[in-house]
Amino acid sequence: MCRSEGPIAPNEEIRVSQIETFVLKSSWVFVKISTDAGIVGWGEMLKDDARACAAGALEVAPYLVGQDPRRVTHHWQAIHRGAFYRGGPIKTAILSGIDQALWDITGKCFGSPVYRLLGGPTRDRARVYGQLDPERGINAMKTGPAGVGRQPCKYVEGQKFVDEVVEHFKSLRDEHGDGVDIGVDFHGAVQPPTAALLIKALEPYNPWFYEEVVQALNVDVMAELAAKTHVPLATGERIFTKWGFKEILEKRAATILQPDVCYAGGITELKIIAGMAEAYYTPLAPHNPQGPCSLAASLQIAGAIPNFLIQEQGAREYEDLLAEPLPPIIDGHRPLPTAPGLGITIDEDKLMAQVGDPAPYMT
Repeated sequence: MCRSEGPIAPNEEIRVSQIETFVLKSSWVFVKISTDAGIVGWGEMLKDDARACAAGALEVAPYLVGQDPRRVTHHWQAIHRGAFYRGGPIKTAILSGIDQALWDITGKCFGSPVYRLLGGPTRDRARVYGQLDPERGINAMKTGPAGVGRQPCKYVEGQKFVDEVVEHFKSLRDEHGDGVDIGVDFHGAVQPPTAALLIKALEPYNPWFYEEVVQALNVDVMAELAAKTHVPLATGERIFTKWGFKEILEKRAATILQPDVCYAGGITELKIIAGMAEAYYTPLAPHNPQGPCSLAASLQIAGAIPNFLIQEQGAREYEDLLAEPLPPIIDGHRPLPTAPGLGITIDEDKLMAQVGDPAPYMT
């Protein structure tokens, strides 16, 4: 029997029939998993190395095709353990996209949004941040330190550089007042001695958090900087799986975690990371510069965990790929999706119109 949508009976058989991937000109990369019941699931993967992720997801087909898609945790473990080389951005991104798609199918099979299957809802709406928007009540944003691009600055910058960064942030604080939360995203481009100068110099102007104050490759350095300031340090967009976040938590190198559902292991793994973080009284603020699956999957996490802080809104262009828009932001919060699975429907005609050579992307 074939149907176009769920739910289906819990004891009714359903099998994965096909995996497809799509790379967009924007560098967003999608995975679509089809089943013999006519139910499909969608997920997203890493923007960097988009074609590698797209090809890698197809290599999972010999294992996944013919399997019951509802055994999501089993498949996560099988795909992860089945690789001789485990973890890292590309392999974990492949696993992340497949995991989202399997949860999307599972939710549709049961006629339920994913967060309900994970024990939620813990809330009915999720606070978001991004571009300030008084009409929609968005009163949280982040900015980069002026003069710091995406390439590393000098190891020890002079006072002139520090003053310029502080003046930029002070002007934002003066413009928006204390009613707006403003984080500072260092992009991992600041060397530790300069970072130590900046985090103290910016303190009087009440930054909300410091994001990726240095590269996450040396957790001890990050922990040393965290101990020098009362402003929370945030990190996570370049950290993968529960094993990557373990040391961050143990050494108190950050007090806000920002795992990305498209990079860090998908919905399954973010739920586990959130549980680990709760033991350290640490909240999650999921990273999201991607498209509709990324946002929708992140909102499922927001609805399933107790220690959710805020959701990065991401690119507005995600709306161009949806058959119907997500619930609108009201008072700075986006209502949780209530439709089954991830709660969104990809318009495949719109998606196919954007397939093409990906634009170069730098984090």
